[in-house]
Amino acid sequence: MQIPTDKIRDVIGSGGKIIREIVEKTGAKINIDDDGTIKIASASGKEIEAARKWIHSIVAEPEVGEIYEGTVVKTVEFGAFVNFFGSKDGLVHISQLGAERVAKTTDVVKEGQKVWVKLMGFDERGKVRLSMKVVDQTTGEEIKKGADEEA
Repeated sequence: MQIPTDKIRDVIGSGGKIIREIVEKTGAKINIDDDGTIKIASASGKEIEAARKWIHSIVAEPEVGEIYEGTVVKTVEFGAFVNFFGSKDGLVHISQLGAERVAKTTDVVKEGQKVWVKLMGFDERGKVRLSMKVVDQTTGEEIKKGADEEA
């Protein structure tokens, strides 16, 4: 597999800690080249797939428009910070918490609560913008605007 060269350090970890853990837990042999090429070898296809998924989870970037399940890590006056993608956190602004106007963040979410969020994009400072009000919190499905219920 190929990863961006600026992500190589994330996969190797400090002192090779992360790469050693991946090798130890999956049993696959992993070789990373300076150009970001990663070779995964093992007699078992399961081990290769496990290592590939693990590395992918480290280097993948969240995609705008995708829906993720996350955990509320912190509530503040203006919204809630949600950990939604590996170690990535983003802000659900208070205006994006629910369909109705929300007076207090804690009326809707609590720290540690699992929520569904849609990645709306990034603000001018590169901060992650998330929304809960466009996602059905019970199913994780996107709520379509103007979709009238058929009898």
